[in-house]
Amino acid sequence: MIQLSEQEQKKKKKKKKQKKQLIVLETEEAESELPELVDALIELEKEKKYVDIQVCPHCKSPKVRRVKSMEGDVLGHMGLTPPKHECPKCGWREKLVVKATNKPTTVKDVVLMAEANEAERKKYEPAR
Repeated sequence: MIQLSEQEQKKKKKKKKQKKQLIVLETEEAESELPELVDALIELEKEKKYVDIQVCPHCKSPKVRRVKSMEGDVLGHMGLTPPKHECPKCGWREKLVVKATNKPTTVKDVVLMAEANEAERKKYEPAR
């Protein structure tokens, strides 16, 4: 085995520490964006403006955008498959889109959410 000099070991430790600090900063940044988004939705609701905002499920950033056809989503742009979305902040890329909304919930929406929750519970319940 190759032994590292003390100086090289210190450099490694310093890099590791910097990576940890960067991860902490990224999570703090993501957490700080969410309350701002919620506040903006509340303000818009007070003005009777109802919107859906796409949100990254990974880092909660509201800066999600559609993937361009030349960047890998030709079928989505042709309408053959659902379009892909990506987050420029964390690199997440999927066909799933999570939306934050300030629209009032209707009875139909509540029924759909209840059915989805029940189906999800049955999916993870052990067979009897």
